[in-house]
Order: sequence, then structure tokens, then C-alpha cells
Amino acid sequence: MAQVEVTINNRSYRIACDDGQEQHLSRLAEYVDQRVQELVASVGQVGDDRLLVMASLLVADELSETLSALQRCQDAVSVAVQPDEGPGQGEIAETMESLADRIERIAAKLEAA
Repeated sequence: MAQVEVTINNRSYRIACDDGQEQHLSRLAEYVDQRVQELVASVGQVGDDRLLVMASLLVADELSETLSALQRCQDAVSVAVQPDEGPGQGEIAETMESLADRIERIAAKLEAA
């Protein structure tokens, strides 16, 4: 089992992970640290525990929005399979394109982190 040292809010943490997952874990930690730094800029240093809880809630909100977008995509595909029900094909295509764009923006944020 591999271990990675990550830094969040200027504190180092040694985290175990599966072999080969080190870079992925480092990117995730960088993303969390970025969210924490945004919070520090907005609310100040209110304590590591509170900052990590707030960052966790922000990330959970992003995940929730992404899962909702995915569900809407799945619903749109389901409607597309049954074209006699629900919105027209043009609306489905627009919805899917909009959701795909949103998912790509979120993925880009995560990749950049």
C-alpha cells in the first residue's frame, strides 16, 4: 500500500492509498486545498476543522449537482428511447448538450486542481 503526503491549508497529512493511485490522490488533495484557500480568502482562518467541513460541503454540493445532471441525462435518454412520450427530440438534444457542457466544466475544474 502506497502513502502520499498531501498539504491542505498549509498542513501536511500522510494518506495511504492503493498502489498506482498516488497521483490521483494528490490531485484530489490539491482540489480540496484550492477550495479551502477560496474559503480562507472569503471567511478567513476559522480553524482547520471548520474549513475542512465547509470545503467538504462545497465539494458535496458540486457532486450533488453533477449527479442530478447525470440523472437528467439518463432521463432524457430514456425519453428518447420512447419518442411518443415526453418532450420532442430537439428538446432532448438541447438538454443533453447543456448537461454535457456542465459536466465537462466540472470535470475541467477537477482536472485543473
